[in-house]
Amino acid sequence: MFEKILIANRGEIACRVMATARRMGIATVAVYSDADREAMHVRMADEAVRIGPPPANRSYLLEDEIIAACEATGAEAVHPGYGFLSERASFCARLEASGVVFIGPKPRAIEAMGDKITSKKIAAEAGVSTVPGFMGLIDGADHAVKIAREIGYPVMIKASAGGGGKGMRVAYSDAEAREGFDLSKNEAASAFGDDRIFIEKFVEEPRHIEIQVLADAHGNAIYLNERECSIQRRNQKVIEEAPSAFLDAATRQAMGAQSVALARAVDYQSAGTVEFIVDRDRNFYFLEMNTRLQVEHPVTELITGVDLVEEMIRIAAGERLRLSQSDIGIHGWAIESRIYAEDPYRNFMPSTGRLVRYVAPAEGPTASGATIRNDTGVAEGAEISMFYDPMISKLCAWAPTREHATDAMADALDAFVLEGIGHNIPLLAAIYQHPRWRSGDISTRFIAEEYPDGFSGASADAATLRRLAAVAALVERASIRRPVGAATVGGLLNLAGAEGERVVVLGTGTHAVVLASDRDGTRVTVDGEDLGRVDFAYTRGALHAFARFGEAGSVVRVDTVAGGWRLRLRGLDLVARVHSPHVAELAAMMPEKIPADTSNLLLCPMPGVVVSLAVAEGDAVQEGQALAVVEAMKMQNVLRAQKAAQVKRIPVKVGESLALDALIMEFES
Repeated sequence: MFEKILIANRGEIACRVMATARRMGIATVAVYSDADREAMHVRMADEAVRIGPPPANRSYLLEDEIIAACEATGAEAVHPGYGFLSERASFCARLEASGVVFIGPKPRAIEAMGDKITSKKIAAEAGVSTVPGFMGLIDGADHAVKIAREIGYPVMIKASAGGGGKGMRVAYSDAEAREGFDLSKNEAASAFGDDRIFIEKFVEEPRHIEIQVLADAHGNAIYLNERECSIQRRNQKVIEEAPSAFLDAATRQAMGAQSVALARAVDYQSAGTVEFIVDRDRNFYFLEMNTRLQVEHPVTELITGVDLVEEMIRIAAGERLRLSQSDIGIHGWAIESRIYAEDPYRNFMPSTGRLVRYVAPAEGPTASGATIRNDTGVAEGAEISMFYDPMISKLCAWAPTREHATDAMADALDAFVLEGIGHNIPLLAAIYQHPRWRSGDISTRFIAEEYPDGFSGASADAATLRRLAAVAALVERASIRRPVGAATVGGLLNLAGAEGERVVVLGTGTHAVVLASDRDGTRVTVDGEDLGRVDFAYTRGALHAFARFGEAGSVVRVDTVAGGWRLRLRGLDLVARVHSPHVAELAAMMPEKIPADTSNLLLCPMPGVVVSLAVAEGDAVQEGQALAVVEAMKMQNVLRAQKAAQVKRIPVKVGESLALDALIMEFES
């Protein structure tokens, strides 16, 4: 077994690998860019080596720097994590030549499966079901349109060396095929250094289901069941679960057998994932094989009890698989939420900045019988940089059933505190309350179908709004007076002396709340409906309030804002202002502040770099016309005209770095 390994990555996956290595008694070496000098993975490692400035192509993607770090520290092996150099065959070969073991598959398998065109040919030869498409060289946008017409719209335009949703576009028309080809080609060149593109049929109403495989150097190969990754945004996975609520045993066995056959066809040796698109009739088609550890590997670990990182290390050290196919079962249900630094209220634009507050939910067993796991590489005070992937953490919940795991995840998201940046926790929380998620009726089009105009917050029924109005009134009362002799629950105030009439303005609605207390506690009436006695706990300045109405208990995130409180629960995000009836009458007469008119301005929706400008000063533009492309966190975003107008001025240049809401263009009034 190795005595020391280097992790050629950063963030949560570097920390994840180090945790297993430490448990195995293996020393670890971290590498870092200048942006990550104080990062968690650097502090966690036994040794750390600087490899360059912040941009990935000047640090984490430099093979020479990683190999030099191995030589300097005496690391015997390298775990690449995912992304960066994890699927670069040349890096694997160079490590082997220098006497350092690559903890992953051999160069031939990486090369064969890393090229999506080649991988589909090999998959077909191995008897794996594949999607119709064009795998040859595409000459340009015109050729792409011709191919798309022959296959039949809609089509998927994909980077051959791609992954993580980058270099990928869906086209429903000639115009979209032309634009998608150019954008995918540019993104692929920028992200992977390889601009080859292929086109295949896009399966509508698809599910994205993948099979985890393990194979050693002695001819042993098994599959560890499936993960469903159908909840996606812009082809980037957001939520994963294991097992899939859609598969039956026969389909699972068939997908597993084909995945093992593909692994054997390329002499695969490590953990890998075979990804499939599955239609409504459970017909499945090969997408690609990821020759690395997947972001979503924790859900497989939670339902099988197998530490995939440990197995990768043991296989790389030459050991035989310790498991056979009969050892692999399905124990319970696991769900993973990818928590991203992107603002769902601003069309999911990347958000950068400092985590001024980071409080994760408690890990381990819960009172309800679930288990919470949080894989992260950040802590309070960490800087979310524009140079890297926007993922903050991977929050996982395991429970005996899917419904139980969903409820446990929703509770954990309510308890998660992130401040200082925009993040997608409200969207995640809303999805877990959605009837389609609850029923398992999902597809890769879920977010686009359910939030076609973007995410503006979860919807709430009248009963939930009444309970939140009651919470607001109780928070207000607890904040101004501590009742004499009041008890506490878990260090929080158990309010027994709240009483009186209040008018609560909650979002755009108004609620009449009456609090009446006696020796048995506090009784709440909202809008004339008796909610019964409430168990309530909150102290001024606390992050959360706990309220139980009958058998339904909720943990509500509470923040002080001007004139009231911001309450967050299950994806809801509402400002509450609590008044006496007389003050409420006066407040209703106050004029509303009219927001500034920005309709003649194109503002940068996120911090990023101007990649291109499609128009010039004086040009007339039409609604929907592309105006500029801004790149942030390795993704290119096309900014379009919201109406017909004439460009008055463009104060920015290509290559310029812009802050959030920086002016890109001004139009004639």
